[in-house]
Amino acid sequence: MRLLILGGTEFVGRAVVEAALGRGWEVTVFHRGRHAPPAGVGSLTGDRTTPDGLAALASSDDTWDAVLDTWSAAPSAVRDAARLLADRVKRYVYVSSRSVYAWPPAPGLDEDGPLVEGDPNAGDVPYAEAKRGGELAAVEAFGAERTLFVRAGLIIGPYENVGRLPWWLGRIAGGGPVLAPGPRTLPLQYIDVRDLAEWTLDATEAGLHGPYNLVSPPGHTTTGELLDACVRVTGADAELRWTAAETILAAGVEPWSDLPIWIPPGESYDAMHTADVSKALAAGLRCRPVEETVADTWAWLESVGGAAPQRPDRPRLGLSPEREAALLSSE
Repeated sequence: MRLLILGGTEFVGRAVVEAALGRGWEVTVFHRGRHAPPAGVGSLTGDRTTPDGLAALASSDDTWDAVLDTWSAAPSAVRDAARLLADRVKRYVYVSSRSVYAWPPAPGLDEDGPLVEGDPNAGDVPYAEAKRGGELAAVEAFGAERTLFVRAGLIIGPYENVGRLPWWLGRIAGGGPVLAPGPRTLPLQYIDVRDLAEWTLDATEAGLHGPYNLVSPPGHTTTGELLDACVRVTGADAELRWTAAETILAAGVEPWSDLPIWIPPGESYDAMHTADVSKALAAGLRCRPVEETVADTWAWLESVGGAAPQRPDRPRLGLSPEREAALLSSE
């Protein structure tokens, strides 16, 4: 297979590159040049947000079996790339998001749920509308039979540049009492970026099309199992102090941002952690144990000096030491 990746130097794109190279595929990455492309790939440079940003793609004579796009900003950028590539690429694979479902998505929602409005010609719009607009832009250029939508939920694993699991690993590695948000047994649903990559390549090779929710099955792990794994793999002298969600919320702590990954039971939790993934499971989705995801993420963090890269378009996450200490002392 010959694969073009729009991006390919960070997190999801990089995981797909490594998985594809591991299969012996021929990979080309189109990127802005901010990071060195992975070894073993062809490289084209351009910034799709600028007027002539696709020039390197336009001037290339190459053709590909599939293009993978992880874009999450203006849908018009997906539109322009898809139109340019429609006659030179067989399939368009768009890493979308479960955020495209109309709020609030019902517990157990599958791919047939109602969707937010999207405009393939839009500029900067909120995240959910951007992802839906990107889906529509891909279909407009390639048609429904040649497009695959990977509707991911929470993505964690090596190369993460958002700061969710890296924050927890860094905090727990620091040792001492750690504010652990309850309930401990709260089930979590996420996807390891490498499992996303492998499933996406399998689906691409099989010619699958349409939308697929892509996260682990509900109850794949729990908050307690995730944080216990962080303690084990870091070898830290850390004590998880499990604290009721009501206490944490009453202190003004923001779920998801102050305490990454964590969402207390309720509407937002149901939207994030109860997706129906039976369609992806039937198409071969396999999810590795949480211990492996945590251990490999920690090993990667250690290999880069303990400081994970941070996407410039995303805020830094995590509770400050001062606020955590104040909460722990008030128990």
